[in-house]
Amino acid sequence: MTATRRQLYILCIWSLLAVAMALSPAGADDIDWNRARQLYQMEQNGQTLSPDDEAYLQRAKQARASKAQQPAQAPRDQTGLVPLTDLTGDYHGEDGGLYGKSRNEPPPEVAAAAKAQSAKIQPLDAQGNPSPDGKIVLLSIGMSNTTAEFSTFITLAGADLAKSPKVILVDGAQGGQTADKIASTEGVLFWQIIEQRLKAAGVTPQQVQVVWLKEAIARPSAGFPTEMTKLKNSLIDDVHIAVGRYPNLRIAYLSSRIYGGYATTLLNPEPYAYESAFADRWAIEAQMSGDASLNFDPSKGAVKAPLLLWGPYLWADGIKGRKVDGLVWNREDFGPDGTHPSRTSGCQKVAQLLLNFFKTDPYARLWFVGK
Repeated sequence: MTATRRQLYILCIWSLLAVAMALSPAGADDIDWNRARQLYQMEQNGQTLSPDDEAYLQRAKQARASKAQQPAQAPRDQTGLVPLTDLTGDYHGEDGGLYGKSRNEPPPEVAAAAKAQSAKIQPLDAQGNPSPDGKIVLLSIGMSNTTAEFSTFITLAGADLAKSPKVILVDGAQGGQTADKIASTEGVLFWQIIEQRLKAAGVTPQQVQVVWLKEAIARPSAGFPTEMTKLKNSLIDDVHIAVGRYPNLRIAYLSSRIYGGYATTLLNPEPYAYESAFADRWAIEAQMSGDASLNFDPSKGAVKAPLLLWGPYLWADGIKGRKVDGLVWNREDFGPDGTHPSRTSGCQKVAQLLLNFFKTDPYARLWFVGK
């Protein structure tokens, strides 16, 4: 550290201390969260902030942490939050739409990539070579909610004559395996168990071409955007691992959490369940912006990730629901903890959303629906 930078650092520290003493976290109402978000992104990118900006960001962090440390709200059947698919205003400086700018459909360049990648998905033999007798594996990656929902989807899709018999559904998701865990040394067993499940299904890692990724981080507490930035980074780590293990992986469909307002624990209550959609979107937007660490196109260099796209969006505001399709989440759609979907109606709702998506999405249906 140079002398000049050291002096600047000391000035920053003194400024932060002064603000910390003068301003309490309770004064969060007059914070410009859009500005705080921009400053946080600058900090994450390694940019040097001015002492005033450092102080402002610290104040915003304190306010968020204070809010996060407050006792969990009682279970409720709606929150007043607006589903991302319906959002026309903003949420702490973030606009609406799955793909941003109020768009729920991929922009033209992403749609073109989705069409191209989907067209390349074809039956492969055990070594990963094209074969009319081969298989297309759709693999789920995620936590307890994910495995409960995808296992129900396997049953539902298996009875649907529209699904191609070439498509093999394998549930790789496992209880307690959150986004950060499976990206760390703790995740070694997670990936090994997936290999065992692939083998049990009579397929190989070379036949995995599509992934459904639905993840979260347990017991978040640091507020927005800090927790969702952690989740986004973990999701990116997850797809890096996946593309390394599954060399023919072309597309990862992302879904965020279902409604968390009925939660009776701090495992992943609102607003974190709602906010997880922004982590998914930020990962997709990073790839859209040309992040080399998420390159999926071999013509542009080494492939580091599959194409990231939205799968079905699962959140709705409890019994208030959402406009796009009228989805609602009732208390009976959840188990005793209000977080995990019930094996009957809750899992069934997600399974039906998955089936509808893969049968009707203009690109997914190219390989999912039988010909």
